[in-house]
Amino acid sequence: MPEHIKKRLQEEIKALEHELAHELPQEIKKAVAMGDLSENAEYHMAKQRQDFVNARLGQLKKRMAELSLVNLSNIPRDRAAFGSTILVYDTTKDERIEYKLVTSEESDVAKGLISTTSPIGRGLMGKKEGDIATIVTPTGKRELEVLKLTTIHDEIGDVEDDEDAATKNGTGNKR
Repeated sequence: MPEHIKKRLQEEIKALEHELAHELPQEIKKAVAMGDLSENAEYHMAKQRQDFVNARLGQLKKRMAELSLVNLSNIPRDRAAFGSTILVYDTTKDERIEYKLVTSEESDVAKGLISTTSPIGRGLMGKKEGDIATIVTPTGKRELEVLKLTTIHDEIGDVEDDEDAATKNGTGNKR
């Protein structure tokens, strides 16, 4: 799992756990002190927030568990998959577009970061250079021809090669 995603999820989990253990009990205690709970809006809001925080914590912990199962050795080296950067030709729009297949937490369409679970992401998964993917999007069908494919293994290899060269030349430190 990419470290920045793991860190972001852990920070949100920590903040929600703090709210659940410290802030919400105080709010509930204050609301209870106000009297009749059946008509106490502060009490009901605090209880609703407590339910929401519990549900969100469950979602985040489940997602952390799912992401920790990502094994790079299971990701193909010759086809589009998680972490791949893909240059495509969109025949519908007559333009070249570069996409990177990422997790749903990282997706940002404006930056070309497409979730592997989005319609375009699902359509590109498993494609090789020269393949044409027909994507059904909310705006209609699109045909995307894969012009260039760089897998996560290629990118990791490039980083490792750069680090090795820097270490040999004495110009950098290995991470």
